[in-house]
Amino acid sequence: MHKRPLGQTGLEIAPLVFGGNVFGWTVDEKHSFDLLDAFVDAGLNAIDTADMYSIWVPGHSGGESEAIIGKWLAAHPGKRDKVLLFTKVGMDLGGDRTGLSARWITRAVEDSLRRLQTDHIDLYQSHRPDPDTPDEETLGAYADLIKAGKVRAIGASNFDAAQMEAALATSAKAGLPRYATLQPQYNLYDRASYDGPLRDLAMREGLGVIPYYGLAAGFLSGKYRSEADLGKSVRGGKVGSYLTPRGLRILDALDGVAADHGAQPAEVALAWLMARDGVTAPIASATNRIQLASLVQAVHLTLTAANIATLDDASAP
Repeated sequence: MHKRPLGQTGLEIAPLVFGGNVFGWTVDEKHSFDLLDAFVDAGLNAIDTADMYSIWVPGHSGGESEAIIGKWLAAHPGKRDKVLLFTKVGMDLGGDRTGLSARWITRAVEDSLRRLQTDHIDLYQSHRPDPDTPDEETLGAYADLIKAGKVRAIGASNFDAAQMEAALATSAKAGLPRYATLQPQYNLYDRASYDGPLRDLAMREGLGVIPYYGLAAGFLSGKYRSEADLGKSVRGGKVGSYLTPRGLRILDALDGVAADHGAQPAEVALAWLMARDGVTAPIASATNRIQLASLVQAVHLTLTAANIATLDDASAP
């Protein structure tokens, strides 16, 4: 499997990252293990999770996804050297478990390391900006973790261009570690928040970019084409906002390109992302072996310039 440099982190990743948000939510522990095995066996090597996955499930308190990944690693000791673990901190877990203060990061990283059953996190990401904590405090906490060998590189998720630029400026001025990666919401439908100043900044600064929602909560798989389809999965409720004339135009374009290649619409949507300048590797999840096989197919799908132009035109804001 061809690997791509993840910005300036020194890490190299396959063109697709496994989204771990489903572990402990729509996929139980046994099937999570099976999917992780198949993912690694296919030559892919990066897994993205967060300390808050899956706090939205009744009875969960966060960390369920990390815990399953940790149990999988413990059951397969040789796999740790084959994978890169990405996790995140900063979302509200209740009480004082929130934000990007040095106090919370120092505590949260130990919780994540324990759940993941590892001694280091390859990429530790600020899950969202924290307006109540100065960048210098956050980056200083990360500096201590990097020095201690608990974190190899740091990144930011859900930062806009101004927030990212400010953080990078703080790193340069204070001599602190810089965010080397960015995790924005980005796909054929959701283009507005990344295309433009943020993408320009990422490319100019050499950031690794690992977009989430690569399939727009499943909409770009093509299985949701009317309101009657929204009950097909627990994520269907998030898809309704995509059922617009533009969204249906994108699906039509995906259908046409997919037919050209004998592929699935989801594979084409991910291949478009993987071919996009300013994208290192999109994040996508799977809940069964069939979906995972489709993700692997996407990695090997090469779109033509005409295909890409068709998708660009259909998805233009």
